[in-house]
Amino acid sequence: MSRHPRASTRERSGMKLKNAPRRRRHENTRRATRDAVAVTTMTPRRRRRSVLGVEIVVGVVLIGSTLFVGGQWLLHQSMFRVQRVALTGEVHESSAQILSATHLNAHPAMIDLSVATLQHDLVVYPWIGSITITKKWPNTVDLAVREVHAVAVAFNSQHVLQFVSAAGRDLGTAPLTTNMPTLVTTPTTLVPKTWPYGGIASSAALVASQLPVAFSSQVSELIVDTQGNVTLQLTTPIKFFLGPATNLNAKFVAVASAIAHATFAAGDVIDVTTPSELSVSGPSPS
Repeated sequence: MSRHPRASTRERSGMKLKNAPRRRRHENTRRATRDAVAVTTMTPRRRRRSVLGVEIVVGVVLIGSTLFVGGQWLLHQSMFRVQRVALTGEVHESSAQILSATHLNAHPAMIDLSVATLQHDLVVYPWIGSITITKKWPNTVDLAVREVHAVAVAFNSQHVLQFVSAAGRDLGTAPLTTNMPTLVTTPTTLVPKTWPYGGIASSAALVASQLPVAFSSQVSELIVDTQGNVTLQLTTPIKFFLGPATNLNAKFVAVASAIAHATFAAGDVIDVTTPSELSVSGPSPS
């Protein structure tokens, strides 16, 4: 058996130095390969997750749309249409008129009913102030009507006496024997061609609606000028100039006190625009 001579220590060190770069290059190559593999295997996973998220969103939208369309279809079937209406509070209009104006007699779908729509349909009836509806599924509606009240009367441009609401609304023809204060515009030479009490002259209707019981029966007219200032014409006959329809409680207290404790001559005009400082003037020159 032949023996090879052993390399010296210096030779072995040289061999190690020569082989070392090769091992490092091999290790670097394996690391680069692992990094490349890691990068290429992560990209498809991200894409699959994004596609899956889109599919879920689309599925939820489709299901929601289907349920909505199906629900709308179901709620518009005959079993969910108005079959019975319980009507309360109507006085000046008949139930047939109200049902016709609101189209409730046409059996609309319960889901389509709204207070705003029904209120708009009933605007043709001036006595109806507001309404409330209560839906009793599947097909019954309670409709409560709240009417406004007449607080005065006034003549229209055809000199026909009309009832007037607190908002100045024309409520329709009133009998000439109606015992209510009459609204009058001034100057009397100015005859309004349209109903004047829906605008600035509505202040007279507001005052009429708040007249206290203490002297309301003594007020025969409420005279309003073009600026909205109001004057009370009493049956005595004297007048109280209120001015704007503001601070009415204090002005009414001043009027009641003056009626109860002061003495006036026929035709006197008492200014109560400042309730604590009344001023009296004689009748206007004719």
